[in-house]
Amino acid sequence: MTQASGQDRPSPQMTMGTRRFGRVNWLGLATLAEREVRRFLAVWTQTLLAPLVTAGLFLLIFSIAIGPRRGDVMGVSFTTFIAPGILMMTVIQNAFANASSSIVISKVQGNIVDTLMPPLSGGELVLGYLAGGTGRGLLVAFAIGLGLLLFLGIGVQHPLWALAFVFLGAAFMSGVGIIAGIYANKFDQMAAITNFIVTPLAFLSGTFYSVDALPPVLNAITHFNPIFYLIDGARYGVIGVSDSSPVLGLAVGVGSTLAVCLVAWRMLATGYRLKA
Repeated sequence: MTQASGQDRPSPQMTMGTRRFGRVNWLGLATLAEREVRRFLAVWTQTLLAPLVTAGLFLLIFSIAIGPRRGDVMGVSFTTFIAPGILMMTVIQNAFANASSSIVISKVQGNIVDTLMPPLSGGELVLGYLAGGTGRGLLVAFAIGLGLLLFLGIGVQHPLWALAFVFLGAAFMSGVGIIAGIYANKFDQMAAITNFIVTPLAFLSGTFYSVDALPPVLNAITHFNPIFYLIDGARYGVIGVSDSSPVLGLAVGVGSTLAVCLVAWRMLATGYRLKA
């Protein structure tokens, strides 16, 4: 029997569990991100077309029911005022749904192990899920923005600001979606989180009104809602008016996104509610 050559012997430095592909598993990260993007592209009528129709219905109904009797808001027509809010609300809802549904469906179907077994760190898993949710949010924003331009003539006053807030909103709610998906063990729990937490925060954040019209107490409470700053910042980017400083909104958006991503990383790294 011939003796194994030195090339066949495992390196003494390469022990069991050692990462053999550098500090970042780029191939694994790209594969997870591609899977998450393919998930929503495969059912584009549900994930991209349906939000566009829903946003259009919101604009149509509010314009018909309230628009004619409502004066200008912050110097612009009511329809123009609510358009960026509806755009941003749709973005954050879809980004949240993409990340949360991916994890919950995997848990319910029992194939979450296919995501946990590959050599991916907690940070790489977070980035992979964020890629899917953020990508879906950006595509939804582009579709709605194109519709606003073609049908209402609403352009983008500050493109870089608008892009920054749309990206932050999608990333923030993707991170929240990861946390919610990990916490929920069945669809009923996920529906409760969506109906009693995500939807109220989105609707009560200045989407359809200026917070200056609120009583002082409600006005102060609204300023503790990070989604308010994201919607308000998107409104500034699209039509050039806002209730608060876009610089403050950007700082709140970045801080909130980093905070939820850190929580999501910790949950994935420790296997919270994912591993026995």
